[in-house]
Amino acid sequence: MEKSKNPIGLFDSGIGGTSIWKEIHALLPWEDTIYLADSKNAPYGQKGKDEIIALSCKNTEYLLEQNCKLIVVACNTATTNAIKELREKYDVPFIGIEPAIKPAAIHTNTNAIGILATKGTLSSELFNKTVAGFTGVNVVEQVGYNLVALIESGKLESEEIRELLKQYLQPMIDANIDYLVLGCSHYPYLVPQIKEILPPHVKIIDSGAAVARQTKKVLEANMMLNDEKHKSTTLFYTNADPGVLNAILENKYPVERKDF
Repeated sequence: MEKSKNPIGLFDSGIGGTSIWKEIHALLPWEDTIYLADSKNAPYGQKGKDEIIALSCKNTEYLLEQNCKLIVVACNTATTNAIKELREKYDVPFIGIEPAIKPAAIHTNTNAIGILATKGTLSSELFNKTVAGFTGVNVVEQVGYNLVALIESGKLESEEIRELLKQYLQPMIDANIDYLVLGCSHYPYLVPQIKEILPPHVKIIDSGAAVARQTKKVLEANMMLNDEKHKSTTLFYTNADPGVLNAILENKYPVERKDF
């Protein structure tokens, strides 16, 4: 079987990476995909680097067993802490997801941008190296404590999330940011609530579309793009309650519970 017909694999610490999957599926509708929601171990953002690497290796090995031709690390924390080790260890192309600091820092008119991310992302060497390249810009960092856990618990529309967002975003508003960078793949699902809090001129940036374009570019470069226009298959696996993943996918795709 040609490698181009093999599926694209994606993994995240839970359901958040489906925001990345949706962008990839929209751009590459003919590609088969397998998505792993490691919700049993969510959130990754509060774990140490070694544990994040171990979990990322576990997920990668499961996807490689399913003959995935390329793996998207659809988790900012896993990318910033583990992608270097993954690329050294496994002979498969990896696509990472990092907070989109660069476009925000380049286009800001107020010289102030906000970044909402997990502790694991904001404390990573990769993230700090990126921020160090934009010394003239005030980067207001905020750890999104408990947001992932609430989303994973199915409390996306809860008052608890709204109150946390108000608390986290107010210092950014006070600093006169004009861009907010979402540094966790779970957070695009919070955009409606975030827009209610931020002034209307503040632009919100996430990495989904850029990750999809990079996925296409890498598949083309490796001659692994599936250009057969057939109905693609998507498999969603979770190692926790499938209900939350089903809800975020609006029950449009089958979700299977598996131990991995």
